Amino acid sequence: MTLSKSPPAPSKSFTSPRALQAWEKLERLALPGAVEHLRELLTDSQRSQAMSAKLHGLELDFSHQRVTPEVLSALAELGQASNLNLHIHSLFGGERVNVTEQRAALHVALRGQGIQNPPWGEAIQLQVATELERICNFVTRFESDQLLGFGGEPFTDVVNLGIGGSALGPLTCVQALEGFNQDSLAKAQRARVHFVSNVDAWSLWQTLKSLNPRTTLFIVQSKTFTTQETTLLAQSAQRWLQDHGCPLESLPLHMVAVTARADLALTQGFLPDQTFHFWDWVGGRYSVWSAIGLPVALAVGNENFKRLLAGARAMDEHFVSAPILQNIPILMGLLGVWNRNFLQAPTHHIATYAYRLRGLTPYIQQLDMESNGKGTHVNGSPVQVQTAPIVWGGLGIDGQHAYFQLIHQGEHLLAVDFIGVRQDPSCPLPLAKEHMQCLHLSMMAQAHAMAVGRDELHTRQEMQSNGLNGEAIDALAPHRSFKGNTPSSSLWLEELDAFSLGMLMALYEHKTFVQATIWGINPFDQWGVELGKTMANQLAMPLKP
Repeated sequence: MTLSKSPPAPSKSFTSPRALQAWEKLERLALPGAVEHLRELLTDSQRSQAMSAKLHGLELDFSHQRVTPEVLSALAELGQASNLNLHIHSLFGGERVNVTEQRAALHVALRGQGIQNPPWGEAIQLQVATELERICNFVTRFESDQLLGFGGEPFTDVVNLGIGGSALGPLTCVQALEGFNQDSLAKAQRARVHFVSNVDAWSLWQTLKSLNPRTTLFIVQSKTFTTQETTLLAQSAQRWLQDHGCPLESLPLHMVAVTARADLALTQGFLPDQTFHFWDWVGGRYSVWSAIGLPVALAVGNENFKRLLAGARAMDEHFVSAPILQNIPILMGLLGVWNRNFLQAPTHHIATYAYRLRGLTPYIQQLDMESNGKGTHVNGSPVQVQTAPIVWGGLGIDGQHAYFQLIHQGEHLLAVDFIGVRQDPSCPLPLAKEHMQCLHLSMMAQAHAMAVGRDELHTRQEMQSNGLNGEAIDALAPHRSFKGNTPSSSLWLEELDAFSLGMLMALYEHKTFVQATIWGINPFDQWGVELGKTMANQLAMPLKP
């Protein structure tokens, strides 16, 4: 990866987004009647082709967004006026873009293997490569039955103990790539990976009750290695091992640490070759590409883990080099700003039409709302614009029979991302293709129905064609009409494999960064989360007399 040009550092001065001419232009374009209803916009047969972008089998179709070429041009002006290009260069160049903690946010370096003259420097490149090699060596040892528990038996199950970014990213990947668990079984022993991220004892017990302590390995994931919940989960896991016959001196065989504080892990008895490191410039919600991704590599193998990194790197390169209106993360970020700040949509819905992507919505929720749920601009002044929307959703098929009613006829304006997979040859079910066709039809129908709706005239015509009389039509027509005009984007993956999943997850990372840049906020801190931890620690302290 090479950045096209080394630009000057962004100015220390801060300009409110509202002060930009492009912002004022977009406010005018968002006035009632300035943009036609989607049912009119979609009569243009060229719209879908004009409003789409592709990258390595990933396609963004934003023809169902409430935008025109004039709106897109104004959004591009907003991106330029916000110095978006300079901020992207600062991110990839390892500058201290996390201004409140005075450190870089170099998660992009974690997937930069093989890049010549990396913008973040050769020293970081070497550190990342060294740790990745350690991860791969550990996975190879696991697969070749070289890692043994206290009874001398190889491990079969891995339990990941971690909260937030230490769980959501890896869980999303393991679920999405579970179809790859079956490949190469004759050559390697794939781990059965389980996740416990809830300190409620029942959560841990429901996982442990069906496992064999002699063949169970625990991965303790904590950046600081002081997180109260994770510490308690690890202690409980060790007690479970001991209660089932594991000698105290053999406990370290069953425990792996992933942390930015390897020194603390070692003082607690973790073995050096089972302690993996990542750096303070890796935020938890951006950490699946680091050693936090160890459970992913154990579940799907080293090659698939590297393909995950390669997919993310492909999106990185696209983000750095593609022009604004052909750049998928920038387009999605700008469309998100248009919906949030100008169309006044307070929520953003994620509807996945692939069961294997059932963990994606919680992952995006943390990524988006923890990053951009901020009330101050980067200079410390109160925000003058609305920031992160409320992100919610889940599997689209489930939603169709639940809360989609609100989307179609409720009074809440929201924006939607539909995410689908065009083909899935890995499913062994005989009628898998028919199932896939049903998913595709449902996703496309919902996107179209939300966009065009059905006015009362067409409702009356349909009811009449179904044989209803005038009195019944008068009574029912208002209830069976739909205003439509709900903006949505459709993201299609040609196939859900490790490479495409890496692209998809990196896409949402960069989209989040784009929106933070436009809003003038820091997406890399999370002081609200820290406040909750501080309060919990204070409440745990004995009351002073």
